[in-house]
Amino acid sequence: VQLQASGGGLEQTGGSLTLSCAASGRTFSGYVMGWFRQAPGKEREFVARINWRVGTTYYADSVEGRFTISRDNAKNTVYLQMNSLKPEDTAVYYCAAGRYGSSYNYWGQGTQVTVSS
Repeated sequence: VQLQASGGGLEQTGGSLTLSCAASGRTFSGYVMGWFRQAPGKEREFVARINWRVGTTYYADSVEGRFTISRDNAKNTVYLQMNSLKPEDTAVYYCAAGRYGSSYNYWGQGTQVTVSS
């Protein structure tokens, strides 16, 4: 299984970015796909997740209403649309996959998101 994250970059406060996570190596029905982030000097934290088969989503309070997670079954890709970005959103963002009800056991490489004030 491979997860390839992309789409990070530098954005101003209030701007938008869309991250992509291209998944390969298996079918992901029955899996949950998640986005996590880690800021310098801080622990990795949960951002959002989506149930691949039914599309249900869940967000961290800090991003609720600003970020949207979605998936494209045909492209085997998960997206994280990030709007109204804040400097505190600056972090390395990681995508992850795990069977529903289990821990995330597949991780992609990170993509850097930097939000300037």
